[in-house]
Amino acid sequence: MQSVILAGGLGSRLKPITDYVPKSLIPINNIPLIEWQIKQLKKFKINDFIICTGYKTEQIQNYLKQKENFDSKIQYSIEKSPLGTGGAIKKAAKLIKDKSFLVINGDVITNIDVTKMYSTPNSIALVELRTKYGIVELDNSKITKFKEKKPLENIWMNAGIYYLTKNLVAALPSNGCIEDTTFQKLASKKNLTGIKFKNAFWHSIDSHKDLEECSKALKGKKP
Repeated sequence: MQSVILAGGLGSRLKPITDYVPKSLIPINNIPLIEWQIKQLKKFKINDFIICTGYKTEQIQNYLKQKENFDSKIQYSIEKSPLGTGGAIKKAAKLIKDKSFLVINGDVITNIDVTKMYSTPNSIALVELRTKYGIVELDNSKITKFKEKKPLENIWMNAGIYYLTKNLVAALPSNGCIEDTTFQKLASKKNLTGIKFKNAFWHSIDSHKDLEECSKALKGKKP
């Protein structure tokens, strides 16, 4: 199985860190985000990666080369200008050799068992939505319990992991987000399947707060 890692974003919300390093090389407990991703995917026997890059590509290449490519095949699909998720996948498709492939957003750290998606082509991994704010339980007007970021039962969100067929590539935009274009069309025809992963470890690193929370959740752990 080949996996496309979408690592071309500018990471604007993580400035000033991303003024110096690309988002995928931001360390989480001293280990760059992309290393967490590659090592986690290797647990599911994925050893063939296509890294979609654009911003500070050479830094990513140099880092992975120092790690001797993690005993994996690593290729690069380099964007001269941002293409969006759909455009990035379409460009990377030239390097895809199989009839199906995995895609993961470059800012996601998770333990989701991606092999559970393989029986359902054109599927999206889903995780339960968590609130961004503290949750309170009430007895009339009296607060009885205070909880942080409680999962909202049976409300599912896109986990940024896709299992796609190569014949879908023709329908991707040359420039634009797959979520706003191709996925909308597939969903309208009921040709897109959601695979639910309840209680999965999942963090998306999109802000300094996300970085802090993920670092805390992974403290003492190794990829």
